[in-house]
Amino acid sequence: MRKLIAGMKISVDGKMEGPEGMADWVDAWSEDYGLTPQIDGCLLGAGMYPGYERYWTAIQKEPETPVWITGKPPTPAEIEWARFVTETPHYVLSSTLTSALWPSTRFVRGLDEIAALKQQPGKDIYLVGGARTTASLIDAGLVDELRLIAHPLIAGGGKALFATMEHRRNIVAGLNCGTSSRVKAGVSA
Repeated sequence: MRKLIAGMKISVDGKMEGPEGMADWVDAWSEDYGLTPQIDGCLLGAGMYPGYERYWTAIQKEPETPVWITGKPPTPAEIEWARFVTETPHYVLSSTLTSALWPSTRFVRGLDEIAALKQQPGKDIYLVGGARTTASLIDAGLVDELRLIAHPLIAGGGKALFATMEHRRNIVAGLNCGTSSRVKAGVSA
């Protein structure tokens, strides 16, 4: 069975973005969790997908041009990820979206379709986000692993990763925190 692995860049207080609606503490939006060799698909929520598609398409087409989120040129890791994602199947959890620019994008309409994706042959699936989608899939017991990069700051206000969680979930491994430390943990009921 394929694993569904969520990867998130958060502040120490668990925020995915600060009060201004951005995670301005994140230097790059590349996949920095070591997942690329073990995945062959990405899953996102409908709220995140349009901006995600636009962001990575812009980097692929114009790798020297500053990107709209950071105002800085893309990092080498972002350029590498832009190539990877435009060739990788993407699944978008949405009841409303029906079209995408990338031909390898498929729409999934419910949790049962995500469970079915996990049963198909292939490598693992990277749950890119957003916060509501990630929290709801953890709540539904569909996330097998959670990888966090915890940045050493307290964001205060903003969007918390686990704000919409309804059920208690145990984390199978311990968590570490430090300067952009990587945390890998299993999620259990």
